[in-house]
Amino acid sequence: MNTRPRWDAIVVGGGHNGLACAAYLARAGRRVLVLERRARVGGAAVSEELHPGFTYSVCSYVVSLLRPWIQRDLDLARHGLRLIPLECSFSPYPDGRALARWDDARRTHDEIAAFSARDAERYPAYGAAMARLAEFVKPLIDRLAPDPASRSAADLADALSHWRRFQELPRGLRAQFLRLMTASAADFLDSWFESDALKAPMSVSGIIGTMQGVRSPGTAYVLLHHYMGEIDGHYRAWGFARGGTGAVSEALASAARAHGATIRTGASVSTILYEGSEARGVVLEDGEEIAARCVVSALDPRRTFHGLVGRDRLPADVNAHLDRFRYRGSSGKVNLALDRLPDFTARPGAGPHLAGDIAIAPSVDALEVAFDEAKAGRWSTRPYINVVIPSLSDPTVAPEGKHVMSCFVQYAPYELEGGAHTWPRHREAFGDAVVDTLEEYAPGLSDSILHRQVLTPWDLEQEFGLSEGNIFHGELSLEQLAFLRPIPGHARHATPVPKLWLAASGAHPGGGIMGAPGALCAQHMLRERAL
Repeated sequence: MNTRPRWDAIVVGGGHNGLACAAYLARAGRRVLVLERRARVGGAAVSEELHPGFTYSVCSYVVSLLRPWIQRDLDLARHGLRLIPLECSFSPYPDGRALARWDDARRTHDEIAAFSARDAERYPAYGAAMARLAEFVKPLIDRLAPDPASRSAADLADALSHWRRFQELPRGLRAQFLRLMTASAADFLDSWFESDALKAPMSVSGIIGTMQGVRSPGTAYVLLHHYMGEIDGHYRAWGFARGGTGAVSEALASAARAHGATIRTGASVSTILYEGSEARGVVLEDGEEIAARCVVSALDPRRTFHGLVGRDRLPADVNAHLDRFRYRGSSGKVNLALDRLPDFTARPGAGPHLAGDIAIAPSVDALEVAFDEAKAGRWSTRPYINVVIPSLSDPTVAPEGKHVMSCFVQYAPYELEGGAHTWPRHREAFGDAVVDTLEEYAPGLSDSILHRQVLTPWDLEQEFGLSEGNIFHGELSLEQLAFLRPIPGHARHATPVPKLWLAASGAHPGGGIMGAPGALCAQHMLRERAL
């Protein structure tokens, strides 16, 4: 390639991280092309009208981790992004009781006190401790991954600053942080609370996106990861995007275009184009070749390295590390169009308790039973279900008087007893198990369903390109975070292939609608003068 290519960077994959990366590069004056296989941008952060008048947040369904600095840098509000905070977390129980945790501390105290006066008194201290630890961890997810092998003055100074910040934490918080790094979600919560009715719905934040149970060591950290949700400066704040989760992706795409990026949909990339050992463009499935000064992959590590690149171009030790990187998708999704609101026996009527998230997590033991079924290669017959009804807060997603119900389901193991390829035969039975479980708490729900979409891990892999259906591009376990994500020595977005960069959730700092992997990748590329 003797002539200067038209593009400085090609971003493969138009998910929200790829779009964030493209927007930052374009804002810096680089010529950027985004190539997305599907007909619309967004990847798993996408909204689609699959039944007339009803807009589903098909995969990702709440906005919890989108970094505030990205929203400010790219002025996403000007590009149409509106976030609506969730102000309640509601948990009905089989015995007819219910627990709602509100934005109002007094109301929450009274709800918890109905189960345990002691827990009601301790709950504010728990929230304060987790918020303080989230503040401590926040710089780690808003910067490049630390590099413990580096001897550069800047990296050593950065490591020292983190150590000093740790030492500045009160002794009790240092102990809590170390416990978070090693304990199970259930054991960590046991150290704070006594009521199973409180611990069960709280513990599930530790297993989302992992093939682990609430009693599995290491899941406590994922509690903290999800605690870093922030809206308008408030930690543990989750919300809806007005118009559905795809509005996040559309706002990022709008920002990228406003800065000069070009986005092509329906453009599936088959392989990397090389100049010597360097990535210098891509080849589309229809044979079209597009040259660039560098390539950014917003696909997961498996699809990037063993798909676009190929094993033969990678060192043996890199292939070995990649083979050990765990995906193990464990989640499914059921989206429902309803002709009326569900009516929960534990708290009848259309009250504000329905406007937040609804956790079907009857007990810690029940969650472990659900995990036991998944370990045996079966979907959970009584799964953990996290439900939201966004149409209560956002009337744009459903006709007047009707509603959208979004159900995140755990466990749905990628590897069924008969193999992942058998999922299409079991898809509707899995959906039935979800609806049947909800029916136990909200009788009559099934009669109100106008349309149902069921997504298994196999569907997430086939349609959205998530290897093994893992929603985070790889489990958020401690051995797959920070400088180990996706593999040691390549956690700062540069890859073993020169001029190829990784900008999606399989890179630091991990999964969720965060945008940080894409934005940090772009920032590092610009600092390194990579393009």
